[in-house]
Amino acid sequence: MKHFQLLLAFILISCQGQNKKPMNHPYTNNLINETSPYLLQHAHNPVNWNPWNETSLNQAKKENKLLLISVGYAACHWCHVMEHESFEDTLVAKTMNSKFINIKVDREERPDVDQVYMNAVQLMTGSGGWPLNVIALPDGRPVWGGTYFKKEQWINALEQISDIYLRNPEKLYEYADKLEQGIKTMDLVALNNEAPDFKAEDIEKSVKKWADQFDHREGGLKRAPKFMMPNNYHFLLRYAYQTNNEKLQEFVNLTLKQMAYGGIYDQVGGGFSRYATDINWHIPHFEKMLYDNGQLVSLYSDAYLITKNKLYKDVVYETLEFVERELTSKNGAFFSSLDADSNTPEGHLEEGAFYVWQKEELQKLLDSDFKLFADYYNINNYGLWENKNYVLIRKDDDSSILEKHDLTQDPLNEKKKHWKKLLLETREKKSRPRLDDKTLTSWNAIMLKGYIDAYRVFDDDHFLVAAEKNANFIINNQLREDGGLNHNYKDEISNINGYLEDYAATIDAYIALYENTLNEKWLKTARDLTNYVFDHFYEASNSMFYFTSNEDPLLVTRNMEYRDNVIPASNSIMAKNLFKLSHYFDNEYYYKTATNMLNNVKSEMQDYGSGYSNWLDLMLNHINPYYEVAFSGKEAINKIKELNKVYIPNKLIAGSTQESNMPLLKNRYVEDETYIYVCVNKACKLPVNDSEKAIELLTK
Repeated sequence: MKHFQLLLAFILISCQGQNKKPMNHPYTNNLINETSPYLLQHAHNPVNWNPWNETSLNQAKKENKLLLISVGYAACHWCHVMEHESFEDTLVAKTMNSKFINIKVDREERPDVDQVYMNAVQLMTGSGGWPLNVIALPDGRPVWGGTYFKKEQWINALEQISDIYLRNPEKLYEYADKLEQGIKTMDLVALNNEAPDFKAEDIEKSVKKWADQFDHREGGLKRAPKFMMPNNYHFLLRYAYQTNNEKLQEFVNLTLKQMAYGGIYDQVGGGFSRYATDINWHIPHFEKMLYDNGQLVSLYSDAYLITKNKLYKDVVYETLEFVERELTSKNGAFFSSLDADSNTPEGHLEEGAFYVWQKEELQKLLDSDFKLFADYYNINNYGLWENKNYVLIRKDDDSSILEKHDLTQDPLNEKKKHWKKLLLETREKKSRPRLDDKTLTSWNAIMLKGYIDAYRVFDDDHFLVAAEKNANFIINNQLREDGGLNHNYKDEISNINGYLEDYAATIDAYIALYENTLNEKWLKTARDLTNYVFDHFYEASNSMFYFTSNEDPLLVTRNMEYRDNVIPASNSIMAKNLFKLSHYFDNEYYYKTATNMLNNVKSEMQDYGSGYSNWLDLMLNHINPYYEVAFSGKEAINKIKELNKVYIPNKLIAGSTQESNMPLLKNRYVEDETYIYVCVNKACKLPVNDSEKAIELLTK
């Protein structure tokens, strides 16, 4: 996103009264030794960039210079624009180099740094986005910031701030003191001393207020840009189903259909872009992020389980084909993203160049099929973007196309298959978007969970193989001997101490992997990681978890991430993990912590449901019966697969094909028999040996 708002007013009033690089680079800075693709993109800027580390921060203190901190990520279009306009300009670089210690940060590598300075900019300007540009005192406390700036704005702002620092530094220190207090209060969570009391009316009120923003024509919310927010619709999908709310079910399915029909979905190669720039899901911001696609695979898989809508199955399969083709390494790790920008045939870097089509190009490729193709994917004013480029967008369902063109389904399916193959092969000859090939533990775990959910719903062994390969990659490469996780992996180097998001997402994925394989290795690793989190992230005074470890260097503030966004908050994922693990290991402390966490955020949930959807999902576990389903016997896996053919979100699965000492399985193994135990609140029904009977107990 680009934002132009500047905040100089307070300080000024107080003081009154992507581009191709040549083989031989004229400039090289201290980013050259980094592994982050984003940082390496800036390694040959004339700006004397430094990475975020103690050396750079100490240099600012030693030289008593202001810090200029610029945060972005490899797939960010406006980051590239600002680089080209300002950071590649020698005059701009001269100002930056003479007056500041310049630090470049990859927000995906260092979400902790990004979080602190994003909070600061949101306090200062009321908005945020990337690129994120902040000026801070030598001690790291921010005094000014914004997002994208044109060259003239940028130079003017830098000169004014540096002049204030030279002539009236006490004004900046005074402002920094006030801003620091504001930053520290942004993510404070107080312990709710009232007894936990979760009611259906609490969720109903939250959803009712949230529904005022629903777009019942195009799906999603009534605003642009439109982000997909998978955890929002995953909760709404479940809530609508469990409350038999047909109107809400229609809205969720409308949203899923419109996203799958829109240009935000890659109709040729599968996978979703990060967001739509318009209210109709038509024109995407073309970068493709791993975390979006992982969550959307999970969402569309569950939506298929409920509806059996073939569109949802196609989306899952095509998205996973995209991930396997373009975002998966040989060792099973997943890469982070694909850039929004790529080169045109003329050599110009343009957003979406890889994905858009010209009409004449399509006519030549498709020949006699063009008329049908053009109608199916709207090579008309509906799909026209800019510069005579078309984004492939669907408007009509297959039945409408069949009737209009006097076709039957099988021939249309064959044509679609041929079109996609032909266009994909043609597109592969274009200049590709840049790949951010670093591997992030948290995002890998999200994609891993997507594969597990797809396996659970579609029983396709290919998905399980990919899931297990990635799960083992995390254990073999990111799990340290001390029991902690690293956040980043690149060029066979694992580094950066893990954040709460890494642990929360990995624990979540490993629990799901256990539920579908019954391999206790995954469940026990999830428990061990949970105990590590308590040792290094937990704040006993409010039962919440910090985003950073107590072993990490201190920043301006130590935040607690608890509001759900495009990715659920690390605290909300952790609370759900603790809820499940408390059942698996009969651990009352886990359960009490999860309950306290939910109780802490309860007061905020009614006013802003979309920011607490993962918490609302956890609240449903308290309001509705929550089932422990234990399978014991040699046929356990097959019976779990039978159970998984039905959407039952308020359950966890435990199981073993042999004798087990796990609390839910102890003394339940009977030779040559497979029994299913359905339990609620530590009270169990009589065991059954038929999956259909178990389903009846779970759904009546």
